[in-house]
Amino acid sequence: MRRDSSAHRRKPSTPKRRSPPRPPPTRTRRSSGPSETPPRKKRRFRPGMRALMEIRKYQKSTDLLLRKGPFSRLVREVCQMFSQEHLKWQAYALMALQEAAEAFLVRLFSDANLCAIHAKRVTLYARDIQLARRIRGLENM
Repeated sequence: MRRDSSAHRRKPSTPKRRSPPRPPPTRTRRSSGPSETPPRKKRRFRPGMRALMEIRKYQKSTDLLLRKGPFSRLVREVCQMFSQEHLKWQAYALMALQEAAEAFLVRLFSDANLCAIHAKRVTLYARDIQLARRIRGLENM
């Protein structure tokens, strides 16, 4: 009687990898105080990576960057400097003013960043902002 020869020619399977054995759990005495677990190590990014992540995040979003409450308080405070009476603001007027203010600031910082890059720097200084405002001229202040 002949055996099936195909059984002997089977391809040998590769052994499956086993995970390293876990150490047995150690029993500790329960104390009345809080349990002491080792603190998790905080993730550290390379220098500049966090800034690039924030830049990408804020370039994708369309929401306002300044908080509405502090901005409206600032507007009301400036308004009181020019007028003695208490003026009321519509919510849409404050939102429009905030949109315009943020657009102005973003463009100003973009121009100041170009000034810093021209000076072969990556750090933005106050003199870069002053130069960008001076180059813009009086009508674009």
